[in-house]
Amino acid sequence: MTPLAARHENFHALHQSGCFVIPNPWDVGSARIMAALGAKALATTSAGFAFTLGRPDMGHVTRDEALAHAETIIAATPLPVSGDFENGFTDDPDGVAETIRLAAEIGLSGCSIEDTMMVDGNPAYEFDLAVERVRAAAAAARALGRPFVFCARADGVMNGAYDTGEAIRRIKAFEAAGADLLYVPMPPDMASLKRIVDSVSRPVNGLAAGRFAKFSKDEFAAAGVRRISVGSAVARATHKVIVDATTAMLGIGDFSPLLAVTPGSETDALLLKGADDAS
Repeated sequence: MTPLAARHENFHALHQSGCFVIPNPWDVGSARIMAALGAKALATTSAGFAFTLGRPDMGHVTRDEALAHAETIIAATPLPVSGDFENGFTDDPDGVAETIRLAAEIGLSGCSIEDTMMVDGNPAYEFDLAVERVRAAAAAARALGRPFVFCARADGVMNGAYDTGEAIRRIKAFEAAGADLLYVPMPPDMASLKRIVDSVSRPVNGLAAGRFAKFSKDEFAAAGVRRISVGSAVARATHKVIVDATTAMLGIGDFSPLLAVTPGSETDALLLKGADDAS
């Protein structure tokens, strides 16, 4: 088995039992640090990547750019990587299937596709079209002939397009259409997340960001969540440091925010460790 094939097998196995955390790096350095600190797998963040290009979140990165970025994360460490590919960069089911094929071609071990459009307000796709997009993506994933964890996202609760009941209706249909993993970002509360988990038989991803950042891994696991991602939260936390430190420096000449930093030698060691055996 090749090292890349082993990554795909390992990624699939991670979703079969228990609960694991999948951090979301936005560049090679953050990927290597996360790997060095014990991550078992990584997932890209569309928002975090957009920030590195000086662009806002949601619909401001092309498919080619996202694929090229994902390749750099795959090459950065020996860990399996899943791609955050927004709405698949297209409305058309056949186009979403092509995104899956391209994701697999560059070596991703999985990817996620959302059911909301990358336009102002992020409206949800009509139910039947949303399901057909998932069906096309799942069929493309199955045709690969190797493990590929396809995650179908119901983003309408987070975006205000529909409620939890509609999200459950959608993920149940997504499961029937062949998705390997279901994901409803930012439901109202942990009880709603448990209700989401209980509505399907396949694994569910939970988002530890915003109001859900106060919960522990054990609490997510108790709700039945199989995988915990953080989306753009770590990237946004990094940007908060930039904003706070720069505001203090330029506003009142206060450099004290720079006292709380990781020593250079520690960062260097983590970067080297995270890159070990990367292929």
